[in-house]
Amino acid sequence: MPEYSLKSKVVIVTGASSGIGRGCAEAFATEGAFVAITGRNEAALNEVAKKCIELGLPQDKVLAIVADHSKEEDNVRTVAETIAKFGQLDVVINNAGILVTGSTEALSLEDYDRQMNINTRAVFHMCKLAIPHLRKTKGNIVNVSSVTGLRSFPGVVSYNMSKAAVDHLTRCCCLEVAPDGVRVNAVNPGVIVTDVHRRSGMDDQRYQEFLEHCKSTHALGRAGQVPEVAAAVLFLASPLASFITGATLPVDGGRHAMCPR
Repeated sequence: MPEYSLKSKVVIVTGASSGIGRGCAEAFATEGAFVAITGRNEAALNEVAKKCIELGLPQDKVLAIVADHSKEEDNVRTVAETIAKFGQLDVVINNAGILVTGSTEALSLEDYDRQMNINTRAVFHMCKLAIPHLRKTKGNIVNVSSVTGLRSFPGVVSYNMSKAAVDHLTRCCCLEVAPDGVRVNAVNPGVIVTDVHRRSGMDDQRYQEFLEHCKSTHALGRAGQVPEVAAAVLFLASPLASFITGATLPVDGGRHAMCPR
């Protein structure tokens, strides 16, 4: 096993109550990092906190914060409570996000704003709030983007736009803070088996058909699993990636390199 050297580092993971965020929280807990986890579903968030403790973290090294990152005050509170609890901040994982479907013609401005507020504006705000603290620790940020930030797909225009914006924020922000020893990177997952597609409106049959279709849209012939993304996030957040910044790392089974027909 690689030595990630993350023990006792303080890590915020947004959107940690399920999916990739939960996988990241548990991965950091396994490495002995102190975690501040956020989510809108308090019961699910508490389950993740319990799991982090089962993985070896002391109870007082897990902070669960119920937060909606589309709200400015919740972002401010997340960072403030983390600093108040742990006294420092080493890593921010900007994972919270939603998937809103709809074409350019069909998508309402209300749904466009909802998508961008959570997937892009909140990431910008969390970076803005975290940077002063990360300068002190020479810490880093990992943004959870998507292959849709690298390639275009029809029918999810605002989601694609939101992730392309996150990718460019990653590159711009990395240049601003590199002189201070702070790194900023992103991971770009392909289709990962989580609840995000069901939450976007897919029923079980459509979702199973969607996963079957992934065999032809991903070069490795399948959808990905949460631990595969969490492993990439862990790497980028660790000293093993000390000379990597401004990167957008596909974790997508080769989908970014394809032109599926």
